[in-house]
Amino acid sequence: MPAFKSFLRIRDSVHRATITFYGHRNVRALHRSTIEVTKDEHLTLRGDCIVGVKADKACRDLNALLGDRVRQDDREIRFTILVKGMEWRFTAKGCRMLILEDDRSIVIRKSRYICPRTLAIMSSASAIDMPREMVRMLMDESTRGVLMIEC
Repeated sequence: MPAFKSFLRIRDSVHRATITFYGHRNVRALHRSTIEVTKDEHLTLRGDCIVGVKADKACRDLNALLGDRVRQDDREIRFTILVKGMEWRFTAKGCRMLILEDDRSIVIRKSRYICPRTLAIMSSASAIDMPREMVRMLMDESTRGVLMIEC
């Protein structure tokens, strides 16, 4: 019985990942269905879902335990974005079909669309929902942000 209890404790524990990223003068956060952080250093005005560049992780870089958790159908995934003491939280869902193979970015979607960049679907928020004060802070290239993932 003790081994079984130990298994349950491991299975029910929360898995976390932290992604550090930076702002860019072209951050606009106007997209209505996605939010993205990327390892890319440059951002054009067309990238209106991107809230951070120079990220230290992409989908492919996330640990295997977290990947296993987000690949569970309807698994709740909690996101927190921290910028200069300001905090923004939202949730999304996992799905067994997630690929998690992109080596450049992480995308969280309101829709059910899945591609190698997709980390979560059915999100409660997208880039346009980010507090405007936070967006203004992320328009400064020296601003550091943190994306925390828990599931």
